[in-house]
Amino acid sequence: MLKKKELPKEKPGLHPRNLHRERYDFGALVQSCPDLAAFVIQNPYQDTSIDFFNPDAVKMLNRALLKHYYDVESWDIPPGYLCPPVPGRADYVHHAADLLVMGNGGIIPRGEKIHCLDIGVGANCIYPIIGNKAYGWSFVGSDIDPVAIDNVQKIIRANPSLKCMVEVRLQKTKSAIFNGILQPDEHFDLAICNPPFHTSAEEARSGSQQKLSNLKGKKIKNPTLNFGGRNNELWCPGGEVQFAKQMISESKQFAGSITWFSILISKSEHLTALYHALKLVEASEIRTIPMAQGNKISRIVAWSFQHFSAGPKVK
Repeated sequence: MLKKKELPKEKPGLHPRNLHRERYDFGALVQSCPDLAAFVIQNPYQDTSIDFFNPDAVKMLNRALLKHYYDVESWDIPPGYLCPPVPGRADYVHHAADLLVMGNGGIIPRGEKIHCLDIGVGANCIYPIIGNKAYGWSFVGSDIDPVAIDNVQKIIRANPSLKCMVEVRLQKTKSAIFNGILQPDEHFDLAICNPPFHTSAEEARSGSQQKLSNLKGKKIKNPTLNFGGRNNELWCPGGEVQFAKQMISESKQFAGSITWFSILISKSEHLTALYHALKLVEASEIRTIPMAQGNKISRIVAWSFQHFSAGPKVK
């Protein structure tokens, strides 16, 4: 048994409005979701935790977090589908909310009249759940995977508060992002996107192997994806930079349909190419928003074809 670590009360780097800044209160989470109790352990540092290398434990933790903080009564995903960490997804939503204060008197707009598009909603529906519960926004989630779409519909049916607030649409053309999803005369205040990061299945596997080896302190030959992920969720030709460049290129066509476009970028070395692409489409406003969760550093790249003043401080 290792000596108990002195851990900070709050996790560094998370957005001030993120409900997950403090360390997990497993007692409260188990009270909200009793099934989590079977996965709660004492780690080698004598702290209450779960085995984050166990996909079933990670999924149950997500279920408990969604129940405890977002009143989601029923949530599940099919085996092997991406089970994203809730605190990081919440951070994106809160940073995106800060974008919307521009043109709104420094106040975050709330309510169902704020329409958001989640590109690649996946089977988990995490972004719409958080955005709706935190700010009352309505969402359309798009995806190329019919199984993912069907599962989100199950989540919506199982949670009455999400009905009429979240809609899903199947992207039938895998090479398109906005075409085939946006309807004529439809307007969104915000588009968010968590793109496939890797360029190939082998790169995705290698990245997971390296990550788990670092965490375990020894080489992992056959990694199990603790957060899951299907091929289309983890990789695409050209990886995140190519996906982002395509999204930027298509956004010009829909400049009047979406106020703020945004995408999560994991690698800072991709920014130069994306800034160049944004210059080519003549985006009026460009924001790069840093995000940090523990040792993980990423950023949101956001752009608009409207003009905004810096505006007052967020309220």
